[in-house]
Amino acid sequence: MAFLQWSCQDVARWIESLGFPQYKACFVDNFITGRKLIYVNCTYLPRLGVTDFKDMKVICARVRALLGIEDTPWSRSIADPPAGSRVLFLEKKSRTGGRADGLAYMRASERDGRHRNKKEQ
Repeated sequence: MAFLQWSCQDVARWIESLGFPQYKACFVDNFITGRKLIYVNCTYLPRLGVTDFKDMKVICARVRALLGIEDTPWSRSIADPPAGSRVLFLEKKSRTGGRADGLAYMRASERDGRHRNKKEQ
């Protein structure tokens, strides 16, 4: 998960490597670091300045592939169980501060598992 350490410039270089050099400034100007990539989806890309739908689809697919998460089905209800442990970890890791910095994937997924087990009992 080296991408979690990426700076805004690293993310911009990655966007350029995908074939979208025109969007480098969008990611730098909006301070999108590797930790913030979990929030990059077709809802937020227009706010960053990416408005071409074909480009949005490609960027979102590549972000999901990089993060190792699957696309959320459009018909998923908010009443469904929460997202998988990897998505929950990346959401927690996207924050800043000592807690997020010290968070490791295994510890986060174990803690979430214990939390769910307590709720089920």
